[in-house]
Amino acid sequence: MNKTQRLAITAIGRVLAGANLTAVLQEIWRSNPLLSQQQRGAIQDLTYGVLRYYGQLDTLLGLLLDRTLHDHELRYLLLVSLYQLQYSKAPSYAIVDHAVSTARLVSNKRGAPGLVNAVLRNFIRKGSALWEQVSKNDVGKYSHPQWWVDKLRKQYPQRYKTILSASNQHPAMTLRVNSRRIGLAAYQRMLDEHGIKADLIWGVALRLVQPLPVEKLPGFAEGLVSIQDAGAQLAAPLLDVHDGMHVLDACAAPGGKSTHLLELAQIRLTALDNDAQRLARVAENFERLGNQPHHLVCGNALHPAEWWDGQPFDRILADVPCSASGVVSRHPDIKWLRRQADLPTFASNQENILNALWQMLKREGKLLYVTCSIFHEENWTLIEKFLHSHQDASLLPLSHSDMVNGQLLPNSLHDGFFYALFYKA
Repeated sequence: MNKTQRLAITAIGRVLAGANLTAVLQEIWRSNPLLSQQQRGAIQDLTYGVLRYYGQLDTLLGLLLDRTLHDHELRYLLLVSLYQLQYSKAPSYAIVDHAVSTARLVSNKRGAPGLVNAVLRNFIRKGSALWEQVSKNDVGKYSHPQWWVDKLRKQYPQRYKTILSASNQHPAMTLRVNSRRIGLAAYQRMLDEHGIKADLIWGVALRLVQPLPVEKLPGFAEGLVSIQDAGAQLAAPLLDVHDGMHVLDACAAPGGKSTHLLELAQIRLTALDNDAQRLARVAENFERLGNQPHHLVCGNALHPAEWWDGQPFDRILADVPCSASGVVSRHPDIKWLRRQADLPTFASNQENILNALWQMLKREGKLLYVTCSIFHEENWTLIEKFLHSHQDASLLPLSHSDMVNGQLLPNSLHDGFFYALFYKA
């Protein structure tokens, strides 16, 4: 337990200093190759859990301490232990004992073990009263930064509470069946035969009742199925591709939407991304699913002259870089890494990408603009600005039961996405 706690503390510290959680964990796995799957799972649970509830836990810790704790590792140890006491099934005495012994390893201060013991036992005694105080504070109550809460309260006055709550839940594990290899009903039967329960979402996606490692999914290695959020599975059908079309996926990595497009029609697809490592993952996905794009190109959507051959596209998918505010349940580090000042930068880059891609679209062609954001600045505000400056652009209606004006808000079934389908006159 000491090792898993110490590595979790390391990961949390790096993330709160500005690093990406996924990258941090990958580095820990590389540096500690002898970790068992059980240890990895424990480290991942602790890091994701603390970051998911960081606002709540940090507020709670502030109430338990008499003064600011400048020993960062000791502070992260207390956050991990408070998370375990509140959200794990381990006995409280064991959590406290492990925390006290870990304190001797992570801090050279003589009073560290005693401080940890006193803080955690105080929480055990006064838990319910302390939680009442925590909930009086927006950051403590919703476990999101104050600016994030304020923005959602303003932009979604009737729904901000449910959005914040959904963003703190564990994400669904959802499957997309490769329709070129197997039918949906046939794959459902295959799951049943393996004792795997799944619910059907919107008649097209399968959500596992109990998440499991991909290697335990029947037919995964053979390309029968992919892991893809139900909200993300809307992109390829909305683009309305048909056999023979010339199609561009402008920000393709990691390849989920590209491979989906190739499952829907016989198209000439160019899968573009400006990150060579991420593009390698796209190639791996194509190989596993048995679909090959017409072109796999490492290039920047902002600079088409560097890679485009001048042949216009019938369809363009623009799944642009964004704040990722709609996928916080999947990536809890995002809400603590983002700053309000980042949004204008994202919006400016998104507008520039949209302008560049528009020049490559055929007349009577369609472009689908996609973000995994729920902030208006990256979505409707930008779309209205684009329409105002492009007289040959119009919006086509999108109809979906869970979508309001193109916005899909996060809930227990899917992440948050925004969709806008343009037509070029």
